[in-house]
Amino acid sequence: YKGTKFTCSFTGSTPDGKIGMSLDGGCRVGMFTQQMSATIQHKGREGYKGSFMGGAAGSGLDIVGGNVVNANKVVFTINRNQLRGVMQALVPNDNSMTVTVAVRVDQQLVPVIGMKLKRVDTLEVGSIAPN
Repeated sequence: YKGTKFTCSFTGSTPDGKIGMSLDGGCRVGMFTQQMSATIQHKGREGYKGSFMGGAAGSGLDIVGGNVVNANKVVFTINRNQLRGVMQALVPNDNSMTVTVAVRVDQQLVPVIGMKLKRVDTLEVGSIAPN
């Protein structure tokens, strides 16, 4: 449904004393609503761990690794059974974030979800910090 505009509302938080974030909320298009959530946490030498949409045990994907590319970009490795891919988060400024989920088809990464998130309140709850 390329070009379809969704309206999303998320509440974000950061874990106490740790590097990571959680987003919880949902997206709406017309009469249809989809709950969405993501939890990501840096686990030391294990790298990044978390889940998107309840993880592979639910209806989503497991976050099994990740790398900070620079101060504004991080790329996470995602898995669900035989499905492999990446979730990229790009923070171009203090009030927005672009998230792209791409899955591997043959030898190519194909984008399947793309979201541009924009802060609508003035409270900053956290950020993705480089190692």
